[in-house]
Amino acid sequence: MTKIVAPRVHDLGGFEVRRAVPSIQARSVGPFVFVDHIGPAVFEPGQGIDVRPHPHIGLATVTFLWAGSIGHRDTLGSIQDINPGDVNWMTAGRGIAHSERTPQAPRASGHPLHGMQTWVALPRSFEETAPAFHHHPAATLPQQRRDGAWLRIVAGRGFGEESPVRVFADTLYVAIDLDPGAELDIEDSHAERALYLLEGEAQLDGADLPARHLVVLDPGSRPRLRAKTPLKAMLLGGEPLDGPRHLWWNFVSSSRERIEQAKLDWAEGRFGEIPGEHEFIPLPER
Repeated sequence: MTKIVAPRVHDLGGFEVRRAVPSIQARSVGPFVFVDHIGPAVFEPGQGIDVRPHPHIGLATVTFLWAGSIGHRDTLGSIQDINPGDVNWMTAGRGIAHSERTPQAPRASGHPLHGMQTWVALPRSFEETAPAFHHHPAATLPQQRRDGAWLRIVAGRGFGEESPVRVFADTLYVAIDLDPGAELDIEDSHAERALYLLEGEAQLDGADLPARHLVVLDPGSRPRLRAKTPLKAMLLGGEPLDGPRHLWWNFVSSSRERIEQAKLDWAEGRFGEIPGEHEFIPLPER
């Protein structure tokens, strides 16, 4: 039975974030253990996002935008703006810290922001891998345009294509844009799959779907997605996790003890410095 997950909505002052995973109905989908929908929002001149430096372990963060720009900095010395259609993939592994802020030019003029940020849990054999950051410009991603559909393979494999983004487990992450009336058959290429509808009205096998919700698809099914209005959606999933994961704040691990060590490392400043940053987010009290 297809499950429809209503995300929790958080108002972050000027824009909303909807968190669909983890939830009671979906603790994970394939390797994805965290799924956030950012916006859509329009910032006035002088406004923007400012996510101060914070740490991660045991996961990879994936940022993909339909509109806007976000500046990334990390403890490896990476400095990179991400723009619509690009992919920022940051492998935390044994530990990294980063910040995310609106770049100066769009902040000065005012700008829209709309996209998704997700966390992919690394397989246990890669949880302590060396941290890394990779940026993939939009033009480097495989894409298909056909019959009113525009598909971009963000990470992993799908629809006969494979993204250049390095993944650590079989992954499905495809950005879907459909014109009104366009249809797309969702292939049964992966064990776990879900659709997140960012914008627009759609049907799945003739049944109406609520916008800004996550639709967890039945294993082995090949449903037909139909756009009633211009539609933006993300198809995500992949192979199931190789065991349970613990999530605490920004840390993901198969080991509770490893998360306790990460807490101590952050509190004692062992994650390193981020060039150009002097702030940080302290450990939560609970």
